[in-house]
Amino acid sequence: MKHIILTGILFISTLMMQAQPALTLDAAIDTAIHHSPDILTSELSMTISEENLKAQEAALKSNFSFQVTPFNYSQVREFNDLYAQWNTNESKRSYGEFIVSQPIKFSDGTISLRNQLEYQDVYSEFSDSRTKGFSNNLYMVLSQPLFTYNRIRMEVDRLKLDLENATLSYAIRRMYLEMQVTEYYYNVYQRKMALRIAEDEYDNQKQSTGIIRSKVEADLSPKEELYQAELNMSTSESNLQNAQVDLENAKDQFKQYIGMDLSSDFDVLADVEYKLVPVQLNKAIQNGLDTRMELQQKEISLKNSYYDLTVAKATNEFKGNIDVSMGLFGENPNLSNVYETPTRSPQVAVTFSIPIWDWGQRKSRIKAAEANVRIREIDLGNERSNIELAIRQSYRRLKNLTLQIQIAQQNVKNAQLTYEINLERYKNGDLTSMDLQLFQNQLSEKRMNLSNSLISYKLELLNMKIQSLWDFENNTSFVPVKLQNNLINKSENE
Repeated sequence: MKHIILTGILFISTLMMQAQPALTLDAAIDTAIHHSPDILTSELSMTISEENLKAQEAALKSNFSFQVTPFNYSQVREFNDLYAQWNTNESKRSYGEFIVSQPIKFSDGTISLRNQLEYQDVYSEFSDSRTKGFSNNLYMVLSQPLFTYNRIRMEVDRLKLDLENATLSYAIRRMYLEMQVTEYYYNVYQRKMALRIAEDEYDNQKQSTGIIRSKVEADLSPKEELYQAELNMSTSESNLQNAQVDLENAKDQFKQYIGMDLSSDFDVLADVEYKLVPVQLNKAIQNGLDTRMELQQKEISLKNSYYDLTVAKATNEFKGNIDVSMGLFGENPNLSNVYETPTRSPQVAVTFSIPIWDWGQRKSRIKAAEANVRIREIDLGNERSNIELAIRQSYRRLKNLTLQIQIAQQNVKNAQLTYEINLERYKNGDLTSMDLQLFQNQLSEKRMNLSNSLISYKLELLNMKIQSLWDFENNTSFVPVKLQNNLINKSENE
């Protein structure tokens, strides 16, 4: 009765597994991407960098502004030193200024056009007179730094590097998320295969127990053979239940990682058929060193350190500035006649900042920045070595797994034949149930080894794809499309 109940449970569980919705690996990765906090954070960081760059590029275009003061009233009593007496001034003003400002990217200068229109009503107690009228000042100003680095261009370049770095970080996180999800997915599949092997083992034990029971009932075998067969069957039943528990636990861990509801259920459909994928070591290393995003991030850090060195060299530097202004000023009680007798208002100013002594501040900052540059150069070289090392190790593991799969396939074939031959011997009474159990365990072990080797081979192929950024299964580049477009645009701009 106990075995009948267990058989019924297995039959029902099989029907339930068949009724479970199938979850493909691509669907699992897509679910994880939409629920992963790391991916969401990386996307937001990329958005921040992209918008900051857009804002800076917009700031390089002409800026239009208008400042207006509709009414300004003041009454001030001041002492006039020339005439040695006090005077009260009362003024009423309305004025506004229209400004068009254009940064000059290639020279770090600024050119602007300004127009100041003012109406004033001023009374002076000293002269006992009141002056009313309009004035307008239209002029153009050029301000150009001299003997220093281009701050506008550096800021744009830094923001471009920030965006590239954020895009690289996003792509890297997506790749490693894909690998992690794949590992969890194949772990569930591995547990599923272990359950199937346990089910087959249990079915074989039922068959062998039925055989020995018939023999015992016919007085062809001693009862202890039946007792041993039932013991083996109980062990197989326990293994089957353990495999079922392991599968459910693996599913829960997988659902938690990708953000699925723990109460939902699914079935995995993994393709683990062995297909030899030729991998070229030199191709993998070259492509990895040319396109690995971690290297590009290190190069970005190196470029930023050079920018920091430039800023450090500008500490207390000798620099200058030239300001040139040219305009027309007019005033008249009537607005329409404000430029009846205009006055030219040219201005030119050249200023220099000459450092004398800074107690070694500039020298120390330059040394610190140069040390930081050296650190980034070392990091870049070390990262290149690590990438080549990882690709070589992955290549060796793939070759070893290829050999292990071939051995495991032959072992399964031999174990299956051995079990079938010894099952016939068991039926003929030439073998005890304990001996048959050894062959059954050997078959189960070899089948599990083959399954594990196939899954390990699939995972190592994925690891090689991530390490080299080359998909040897499809013989195509694995650089994400969005990142690839950014790199192409960057190369065209350069």
